[in-house]
Amino acid sequence: MSKTGSITVTIEGSNSSTTLPLLGGTLGPQVADIRKLYSSLGIFTYDPGYGETASCESKITYIDGDAGVLMYRGYPIEQLAEKSDFIEVCYLLMNGDLPNKAELEKFRKDVTYHTMVHEQIRRFFDGFRRDAHPMAIMCGVVGALAAFYHDNLDINDPRQREVAAFRLIAKVPTIAAMAYKYALGQPFVYPQNKLSYAANFLYMLNTVPAEPYEVSPVLERAMDRILVLHADHEQNASTSTVRLAGSTGANPFACIAAGIAALWGPAHGGANEAVLKMLAEIGTPDKIPAFIEKVKDKNSDVKLMGFGHRVYKNFDPRAKIMKETCHEVLAELGIKDEPLLDMAMEMERIALTDDYFISRKLYPNVDFYSGIILKAMGIPTSMFTVIFAVARTVGWVSQWKEMIEDPSQRIGRPRQIYTGAGARDYKPMAERG
Repeated sequence: MSKTGSITVTIEGSNSSTTLPLLGGTLGPQVADIRKLYSSLGIFTYDPGYGETASCESKITYIDGDAGVLMYRGYPIEQLAEKSDFIEVCYLLMNGDLPNKAELEKFRKDVTYHTMVHEQIRRFFDGFRRDAHPMAIMCGVVGALAAFYHDNLDINDPRQREVAAFRLIAKVPTIAAMAYKYALGQPFVYPQNKLSYAANFLYMLNTVPAEPYEVSPVLERAMDRILVLHADHEQNASTSTVRLAGSTGANPFACIAAGIAALWGPAHGGANEAVLKMLAEIGTPDKIPAFIEKVKDKNSDVKLMGFGHRVYKNFDPRAKIMKETCHEVLAELGIKDEPLLDMAMEMERIALTDDYFISRKLYPNVDFYSGIILKAMGIPTSMFTVIFAVARTVGWVSQWKEMIEDPSQRIGRPRQIYTGAGARDYKPMAERG
């Protein structure tokens, strides 16, 4: 980050003014540094949702929403999804560059040999109802890891931060699979060190002691891509939550549990589940035009799910990859006539040709296809957000580590516009109306 100029701010109707530095990153727009605004002019900025506010400096992920660009550490997501795998992307996000062969082998081994969880953690599950949402279980169990791995909680020690990072990336899939098995009433499945990260996750989800489960290379690749595409996404709600919790000095397990809780919201991690619900409610492709008319009606409360994005004002680059992966998975599973996919294709066609969608830049996003893929793989909708959490853990961990290592980072403390009652005196009970 470097100073690129300055901007003068004047309060209208007064002679008060100040000069704010303009800062620039490697890519993206200039940013006005408002840290001295209150001390200079006695005013704050008002930005609900922080849509126009940079809360930190980061070297991890870059998004250009207008151009439909997503890059991890400068590498386009399209190249990483095609040529890399999730563990290599994990190394990239955590360390800043792609590894050489020896570095990748060591990193892969370090993750692989942390996949087991403490055996006493199994007892946690007995305290949950069988019909508990797996995200509720994830929040509780991941946060509880601090009680079992308290030997590496000194966030000021780089080595302890690294060990905690490995533990989280490795153990979250194991916990996620345990949550799934618990809901089914099936035995927990231990991880297999001989399998890749994605294959091991599928194995823990699908295998039962009664018969062996062979992981399909096509499904393994599909799961790996889903993990890669969701690994990080700049300062979204859950990542900002992790950073805010981390700014207090909270341990990494608590911070990631906070991120999982934020991800649980239907406006964030639950969007792909909402897409399937929408398509199911439409029913058949011939009913799509009537549904679209309801979407266009300002007086209707019908919402279009899986289109548009808070950041992307163009085609979500991840959606293109998910679309290709969707066809690969359906072909592998022998699903030739999938009503949901037929409707998805028709919805996409309309979105790319209808002026209503084009003028509002409502293009399909990654959630539009990922839910169809997961459903085809036999994964229930309650697990969709859990899989999102498995993928995003490395992004949260990388962002957390970067924040801890940033000397300019302070405890998060947003300000507010107070609109409550003015100062008033306490009234005794007898005097109250």
